[in-house]
Amino acid sequence: MFKIGDKAVYPAHGVGIIEGIEKKEIGNSILTFFMVRILETDITIMVPTNNVEKVGLRPLIGKKEIRRVWNILKDTRNHIDNQTWNRRYRDYMEKIRTGSVFEVAAVLRDLYVLRKTKELSFGERKMMETARGLLVTELSFATAKSPEDVLTQIEALYH
Repeated sequence: MFKIGDKAVYPAHGVGIIEGIEKKEIGNSILTFFMVRILETDITIMVPTNNVEKVGLRPLIGKKEIRRVWNILKDTRNHIDNQTWNRRYRDYMEKIRTGSVFEVAAVLRDLYVLRKTKELSFGERKMMETARGLLVTELSFATAKSPEDVLTQIEALYH
């Protein structure tokens, strides 16, 4: 379980900090919520403590997971199938929504690789920004490196 001050990742929103644990009366029940402030956007999300796994709230990745993320990013063998851009967009958005750092890394890698062979659609470019932002932020906190340093490392893999 999380405590106040812990950093946590909320799917498709990124890294947040647990700023409070509050009880609220909803109908006839009293529920306990984690108050998670997303650092990138400064919005606060209420996550029921009994629903943490279902919504995908999770701790930052550790050293082993960091290594796995870099291995996913480095594996630039052809992972892209030849589906239409809108089908690919739906599949990638689904992966981003899972909250899995590994799925986000795979989406980012695939879009970088795809960008080398063709122009990305507007939606794919926006998705690339989203995936890159989510990944850079989490890797930055997990490794205690600046977001700029993490982004430079990622960009170096694809140039």
